[in-house]
Order: sequence, then C-alpha cells, then structure tokens
Amino acid sequence: MKKLLTSIVMLTVAVLTAGAQEVPQIANVMNRQTVSLNGKWNYIVDVQEEGYYDYRMNLNRWGFFQNAKVQRPEDLIEYDFDKAPTMNVPGDWNTQSERLFFYEGTVWYKKTFNYTKQDGCHTLLYFGAVNYDCHVYVNGKKVGHHIGGFTPFNYDVTDKLKDGQNVVIVKVDNKRHAEDIPTQIFDWWNYGGITRDVLLVTVGDTYIENYKFELQKTPVKTSAKASAKIRQRTIAFSANLNKAEEGKEIILSIPELKLQQKLVTNAEGRVSTTLNVPVKKLALWTPANPKLYKVELQYGETTLKDEVGFRTIETRGKQILLNGEPLFLKGISIHEEKPNGGGRANCTEDARTLLGWAKELGCNFVRLAHYPHNEYAIREAERMGMLVWSEIPCYWTIAWTNPDTYKNAERQLTDMIRRDQNRANIIIWSIANETPHSAERDNFLGRLAQYARTLDNTRLISMAMEVTSASNYKNRLHDNMHEHVDVVSFNQYIGWYRDVNDAPKMEWEVPYDKPVIVSEFGGGAKYGYHGAKNQRWTEEFQENLYIENTAMLDKIEGLCGTTPWILKDFRSPRRVLDGIQDYYNRKGLFSDKGEKKKAFYVLKKWYEGK
Repeated sequence: MKKLLTSIVMLTVAVLTAGAQEVPQIANVMNRQTVSLNGKWNYIVDVQEEGYYDYRMNLNRWGFFQNAKVQRPEDLIEYDFDKAPTMNVPGDWNTQSERLFFYEGTVWYKKTFNYTKQDGCHTLLYFGAVNYDCHVYVNGKKVGHHIGGFTPFNYDVTDKLKDGQNVVIVKVDNKRHAEDIPTQIFDWWNYGGITRDVLLVTVGDTYIENYKFELQKTPVKTSAKASAKIRQRTIAFSANLNKAEEGKEIILSIPELKLQQKLVTNAEGRVSTTLNVPVKKLALWTPANPKLYKVELQYGETTLKDEVGFRTIETRGKQILLNGEPLFLKGISIHEEKPNGGGRANCTEDARTLLGWAKELGCNFVRLAHYPHNEYAIREAERMGMLVWSEIPCYWTIAWTNPDTYKNAERQLTDMIRRDQNRANIIIWSIANETPHSAERDNFLGRLAQYARTLDNTRLISMAMEVTSASNYKNRLHDNMHEHVDVVSFNQYIGWYRDVNDAPKMEWEVPYDKPVIVSEFGGGAKYGYHGAKNQRWTEEFQENLYIENTAMLDKIEGLCGTTPWILKDFRSPRRVLDGIQDYYNRKGLFSDKGEKKKAFYVLKKWYEGK
C-alpha cells in the first residue's frame, strides 16, 4: 500500500511538472512585446500550507494550484479563489492587509486572463521579483520553482496556454531560513508577495536572448603627444540567441553615430564585433551629462530597442577614474521602500522621488542596499545621471559551507548582472555586507568575486566590510577580502555605537593601495523631536553626529566616496522602541513621510565642498 501511494504521488508530480521549462532571463524586457498581468489578483493566506501538502506532508494532488471548482452538490472543496479577496500586483502583502503586516508564511495568488495564440511565436511568463520562494502554475500545471526575492526569472509557457481564458497561480512563501540569501536575520522589512511586474512576453521561436555593450578603456595618458594619438574609441558588442543556431543575421544600429553592422551567428548562436567611433563624435556618459544613445537590434521581423550610455570605470592607486578622470562619489544608501510611508517601492514614480531627494542632497552616487533594486530604479538613475552600487543580499551571517547557499548567491549575482549589464551608471557590483571574518567566508566570497569578473570585467567589485582592529582611537581595517575587491569599502558608526566625542580623536588606517569608500555611517533621529545635541534620537544629536563624522572622514587617506546610512527612514522589525522607532530604522536623513531632518543640510553642505 505504501509503495502504491508513493507511486501515485510521483505520478502526480510528473503530470504537474510535465513540459515545464525555465529559460534564461530575457534581457530588456521593458522594450519587448508584452502584456501586463499587473493589477488585482485573488489571494488565499495558507498558514499551514494545506494547499500544497496533505496531512502527511506529501504533495497534495488536490492542492490549491488546481483551482478546483464544485461540479456536483456533494463535492468537498474547501477553498475558492473567486470568492477570495484581492490585492495589487506588484505589491507587498504586508501593507495591503492589516492582518498580514507581520506575516511570514505562504500566500497563494491567482490571476485569470484572456490569451490568443500567435503562430510561430513563444510566450514567456516573466516575474520581476517574488519574495522569496515561489511555485508557479499555469492552468493547473506546474511551470517552475524559484528561490530568491529580488531578481527576475521567466518560463516558456507556450505549451501551457490555450486560446481564451487562462489561469496563473503562484504559491509565495517569505519565511526566513538560515541557509537563505539573505539569511535568517536582517535589518529591513521582509516584504512578502509578488513585488514586481508580471508580464507575458511574446518572442519568436528563436529570439535575441541577451546582449552587451562595452566601451573599451583607452591607455593611461602619459603625455600630451600620446594623448593626441588617441583618435578613436572602441565599443565591443556581443549578443546571443536563445538557441545555438548558426548563420542567423542580426543587424546592429546606432543611428546617431551612423553605425550599422550585419552580423552572423556562429555555431553557438552568438555574435560579437567591435565598433570604432571618433573620439570627438562619442559623448561619454557622466553624472553631469548622462548621454544615452538609441540602439536597435534587428532579428528577422523583430526590432529590439534600447538606450545605452558609454563610459569607462577603473581604479589607479587610491583613485576611482570615470572616463579616465578622478571622481569623488558623493553618495547615499537607499532601501527599496516607498518614499512616503512604508511598502516595497515598485514603479518609476517611486524611483524618481527617492532619487530626486538624493539629487537634492547633492549626490552623484547611490548605494542600492542590500539587494538588487527594481529595474525601474536603475534606469531612472541612469537617466538622472546617478552612479550606482548594486548589491546581492549576502548579509551578516551566511551559511558559508552550504553548497546550495553558494549556488543561490551565485544565481542572484548572475541575474543581477545579466539584467543590468548595459546600464552605464552601474559602476560597482557588491557581493556582501558586514560579514564576519572566517576562512569559510573568505572562500565563499572570494569565489563570488572571481565569478563576477567572468560575467563582467568592466566594472569594479566591492563589498561593505567591518573595521575589526581597533585600539583606543586608532582603527585599522584588516580584511582578507581586500585581495578580491577593487575598492575597499567599510561601515563605521562612530557617534552611534561609539561616543560621538571620539570622532575628532579617531585615526584611520587602510593599509591597501586601493580607493576607499565609507559605505555606511550615521545615527538615528525622529523627525520633529528636538533637544540637546547629546540627547539620543533628537535631530540635534543626528546633526552633530554628521558634523563630527564628516570632519573625521576628511582625514582618511584615499577616501574617494561615502554612502551614509540612509536616505530615508525604513521599516524594520528589529526597531521596537515605542514612541521613537515604532518598527522603523530612524537613521534616515528624510523621515518615512519625506520630511528633511537637520542632518540633511550638514551632508548637503559637505558635498557642496567636494
């Protein structure tokens, strides 16, 4: 009997997953032929996951993914999506339902939509992000399982769809686990749900899957005579089809530069070329002039359009060079939370407001913490001339020796880079934040750094380290990961976790010939709460902390940028002080409602002098 039940379960799994296919992330989804599935979705809260498991914890073959309906009066079906409440997608469930504010567990989502098949085309079901663990079903059949809350993924669902009415059901689980990325504890809100766009993407049977533009670095200028000989800049271009098909033609055009090339795929379905452009004709992307060129990729009857900027980023000793010129990064850290109140930010308007505040502060750089942010934010920052540090959530104490944890981190790193590799404003890929030192950690992160360079060797690699060697008023950065990064970055909280009066006495030693970024500093204040400068939580306390810290930072040799913590107050379950924190991290220079605190003006003035 037991063997029979096991066989039934295995057969059920086989039927549910037949034909399922996750395909590599499709690039530039915003400029493809898409149909949005955003809007109202029905949802069912499933605390004990009865919609997925039976009472013996086996796969429930009558689970919620079947979207079953009563056919006879005697039928027993104990759920009904059509009678269930709705919530907005994209969106988090925590701020859409009061009873789900602290909830961590499973919620099922259902969307009904009409669809008409197109001959010779395939349809991909694309998710911008789902937090954290999700199972996806189309018309009762499973199409995939994805882990990771901040990067996109897509499935070829052509064979699952039918003419007429179709149903997508998604099981979403945001429970935390020690082996996850991020791990079991983290200092931001664990927003659950389908938090970014859901799209149906129409492509041909063969289509351009991904592509990359890279402006080649020019030799370091050694003299005016040598510099004068550099008359051309070289743009490297590569692309690949979704299939290894040889002899297919891709036409690349950059109309403004009067460039066009016909390229033919090799046996792997790939093309590559270099384009030479006179120096005088190519406007390089900079924060002051965020120039973007319209590009077109034609394959068959499909033309894929994008806007791409060209710039170089590199280091020389303790300097960061943008287009060969030294640069000071006037930055701020940002969490992906809506600008006026809580909830996951998920649209261009949210990004424009947050980045506009950073611009008003005088920033040319943002650290998007502690996970890849929405593609809308990256593209809006690029249009606004804002340089970007983009990070995966290897945060605090990761399960360094767990092979699956490493695979998860590598997958998130891959998806982050694949999505945003053509964005000129991204200059740093970050692989971690505040991780405790150990040989196992060094091996884990060292492998990630090396892997990142195989995907993209045109940007800088960094991570937010911790200062671990301190003697009275002398702090010495010592981290074995300095061998693997291009930029040495570290977090410090003099004035918050140590007396602010220590700041003038502090000496900093960074014993590496690499640029330095102070990736976090700051302290908390509740907007509108006033008092003496030594009174915690007052705006005056935070203001004085910034005065003392900026003066201290000026003494750090090789300092080439800062990203103080943080632009605005954000929700965190770790911040429980009633009347002050109320489940908000109050280190923002703006309140959660967008009101400026006094420290804002201190940092703004300091940046004006840089």
